[in-house]
Amino acid sequence: MPIATVNPANGETLKTYEAMGEEEIERRLQLAEATFRTYRTTSFEERARLLNRAAEVLDEAQQDIARVMTTEMGKPVKQARAEAAKCAKAMRWYAAHAEALLADEEPSQADVEDSGGARARVVYRPLGPVLAVMPWNFPLWQVIRFAAPALMAGNVGLLKHASNVPQTALFLEDLFHQAGYTQGCFQTLLVGSGAIDDILRDERVKAATLTGSEPAGRAVASTAGDMVKKTVLELGGSDPYLVMPSADIDRAAQVAVTARVQNNGQSCIAAKRFIVHTDVYDRFAERFVAGMKALKVGDPLEEDTEVGPLSSEQGRNDLEELVDDARRSGASVLCGGERPDGPGWYYPPTVVADVTREMRIHREETFGPVATLYRAADLDEAVLIANDSPFGLSSNVWTRDEAEVDRCVRDLEAGGVFVNGMTASHPAFPFGGVKRSGYGRELSGHGIREFCNITTVWHGA
Repeated sequence: MPIATVNPANGETLKTYEAMGEEEIERRLQLAEATFRTYRTTSFEERARLLNRAAEVLDEAQQDIARVMTTEMGKPVKQARAEAAKCAKAMRWYAAHAEALLADEEPSQADVEDSGGARARVVYRPLGPVLAVMPWNFPLWQVIRFAAPALMAGNVGLLKHASNVPQTALFLEDLFHQAGYTQGCFQTLLVGSGAIDDILRDERVKAATLTGSEPAGRAVASTAGDMVKKTVLELGGSDPYLVMPSADIDRAAQVAVTARVQNNGQSCIAAKRFIVHTDVYDRFAERFVAGMKALKVGDPLEEDTEVGPLSSEQGRNDLEELVDDARRSGASVLCGGERPDGPGWYYPPTVVADVTREMRIHREETFGPVATLYRAADLDEAVLIANDSPFGLSSNVWTRDEAEVDRCVRDLEAGGVFVNGMTASHPAFPFGGVKRSGYGRELSGHGIREFCNITTVWHGA
């Protein structure tokens, strides 16, 4: 895949970049290793000062980088500005909380004495250069939610970004340099996916984090396993959205539209499978379909656009194949489902009902504004349908019945359960999944400790 900015709204190639050669990659790896030796000794106060300054730089550049993101991958520009603001918020959160999250821990004195020691503590030390393999769909947020905690922990970052967002990737490197970080603290490696294996095998790279597709996750995990290196993987999602009779159906349907089409539907944590109790199915379906039909699809640079193009022609083809396969197999398309004429990689908000287990759309992730709608006889069946997926990233449950909430928290196979609201990420809460959605956690204290050497310090009596 060429390293280029191709505007998905019209297919026009705006900028192309040459991939870095072996000499430049080697120079940057040497710089990362050398920088880590010094940066790891900096105080939390100094790291927080730098990260807060990076947040200020990002705030100042918000309008410009929002337009770049929209031009590179197609998200509505209002959502791009919100993404930049969220990144600045996360940087400030980690600047404020990292020292407490990584404070030394002291076991009970009884346990210390039982071990034969006089005193002991657990300390968190940085690992070194961490390789981040990041996707295009949230080209700022996915990187910052790795970089902010990693830098506050004393690590340094090497970014291999998706090849269709090179301007955003270069902006991120410049952002940290403008904030005053030493050049080797955060570097963008402008390389194709074929270079990842050699970079990850390099002994100077101590760990890796990847957000992306299941095949990409398998490849990185395989190499990292061969090299015995720590990884965190956040892969695909096909999140269920359960609606029970006690829910506020109007509100559930309204939020469902946003939950499905956020980021043009190209979000791992977007709700994708809408599982509705039969008693309220018709009411919900009517309101949900009406909401999907009412969305404005158009130029993502226009302020009132709600759904822009998909990021690539291949992405649209893949989505179209899933819908067409379901239609041929007997599914009902309640709205959308037809590729529009004209330039750009647009696909309309679509709702597919009467889905069966044999259809590809039941098992595969729909990465675009396509929802599947299921009818469930009761909560037992709703949970069975929800868990009948290879993915387990997050989930949504709409009910006013606390017993039903408790049952869903106990039984849903997911890394998150969001009750009477849509899934969202926040720096204070751990984020990640189970099954083929990956392993490890980002954000919160769990995320910042993923790339730390958790060290026992013991003193004899």
